[in-house]
Amino acid sequence: MSNSFARRVAFDAENMWVHMTDGRVLGVPLSFFPRLQQASTAEREQWIISGGGTGLHWDALDEDISVEHLMLGYGDRTRQSAASK
Repeated sequence: MSNSFARRVAFDAENMWVHMTDGRVLGVPLSFFPRLQQASTAEREQWIISGGGTGLHWDALDEDISVEHLMLGYGDRTRQSAASK
């Protein structure tokens, strides 16, 4: 994978923007992560860069996101299908 890591996170009404150490900015729809989509602006802003830039964490939301998985286009992997509920 890339040698680039997350250095900061920002949000607009529909997207999370992950600013990378190599200058790229990765835009991810909030719909990929229902906990973030349903969170308040204040809750979203409580992010922590983890693993030296390899992960993003929101303690109050119990949300952990792999930067590598974001770059591969993966969304929330914890969602269950309707059949399994």
